[in-house]
Amino acid sequence: MTLANLRPGQTGRIVKIGAFGPLKRRLMDMGIVPGTDVTVEKVAPMGDPVEVCLKSYHLSLRKGEAEKIEVEEVR
Repeated sequence: MTLANLRPGQTGRIVKIGAFGPLKRRLMDMGIVPGTDVTVEKVAPMGDPVEVCLKSYHLSLRKGEAEKIEVEEVR
């Protein structure tokens, strides 16, 4: 499952970042690293962007970026 598949209010634990190069570095610099819990706050009507909350701060990611982040659902 990817971060883009989570619905608002759902929480997932980051398992793997499937991006490479500058995108992977940018995501990791923002705190998106394996083992971190992330909660989806909002999804725009057309699915882009996705607003998430992790480590007590909010980020907006493009849908294409969120699809590269593999998560496992946390209940």
